[in-house]
Amino acid sequence: MKYVHLDSVEPGQFLGRTIFASNGAILLSEDVQLTVFMINTLNRIGVTMIYIKDPNLEDVEIPEILSDETKRIVMQQMGQTFAAIQSGKEFNSRAMSISINTLLDEIMKNRDVLVQLTDIRTEDNKMYVHATNVCMMAVLIGINMGFNGTQLKELAIGALLHDVGKLELVCDDESPDMKKHHTWRGFELLKNKREFSLLIAHVAFQHHETLNGQGVPRGLMSEDIHIYAKITAVANMYDNLLFDVSLGRRMLPHEACEHMMAVAETQLDRDVLIQFLKIVSIYPTGASVRLSNRETGVVVGQHRGLPSRPIVRIAKQNTMDKELDITEIDLAKHTTIFIEQVL
Repeated sequence: MKYVHLDSVEPGQFLGRTIFASNGAILLSEDVQLTVFMINTLNRIGVTMIYIKDPNLEDVEIPEILSDETKRIVMQQMGQTFAAIQSGKEFNSRAMSISINTLLDEIMKNRDVLVQLTDIRTEDNKMYVHATNVCMMAVLIGINMGFNGTQLKELAIGALLHDVGKLELVCDDESPDMKKHHTWRGFELLKNKREFSLLIAHVAFQHHETLNGQGVPRGLMSEDIHIYAKITAVANMYDNLLFDVSLGRRMLPHEACEHMMAVAETQLDRDVLIQFLKIVSIYPTGASVRLSNRETGVVVGQHRGLPSRPIVRIAKQNTMDKELDITEIDLAKHTTIFIEQVL
């Protein structure tokens, strides 16, 4: 599979990964042959990047931390939870807890897989995909930091619901009244859920606080920010840098990591960031890249602990028999070759 911009997709190509709606329903299934209508529809609903099948990469598996079924379950539960909140009703915290258990079990099984945030986003599902990704990354960081089962579940629920305050009608992040900020509104929504630890509410409350006291809504300093919120802040920033167009130009994973390292100890906790950098794939499998030797190829493999040195497959046309000559360059072994550009 290749991860490509929608503008480069042509009718007749096959979809490499399923696209979900916000309620967990399938919009387009993996392996469907794309038509002009489908491509135009994807563009209309806000999709920018998708996976497509590539005959030269049929053997390349893109490992997933969460299966499509688990994502569907979690997004479906989030849809029900958010709908209840928006209508002023109590949401089912027990059902939320059960779906979190499913998510945690799968993350624990796949804890050695590097994070690749390549889920296909639409205007309809982007809030749910963002929340799921932040939750997944936060849990992986928590595992690396030695959290026990109870801590991981609290962190997971808090990270999944970190933006829940945005559902409140009175939420206004531009207002000088900090009690209208989505962090404060989220805290107000979650603090009275007796089934949840109060720490879960504080994840929503504190995930936009920064170590230097310049964050919102209360300008807390480092020592006053809970570790769950510090972890969620790192995961939240990474996903936003990659996908939130309101922040300006969307960054590539390696650019986002460089930006985050630059704000360590002013905005982000350095110890948390170190653990984050151990779980993320800087050059995702399926991405097209140009190397310093001027060759172009596709990332087909990763090295845990060496996220900037993946395996790249090069396909060249043989002028003699017109067959493709395929070679692979393992950047962990070819130490003088670097990735110059993601295409």
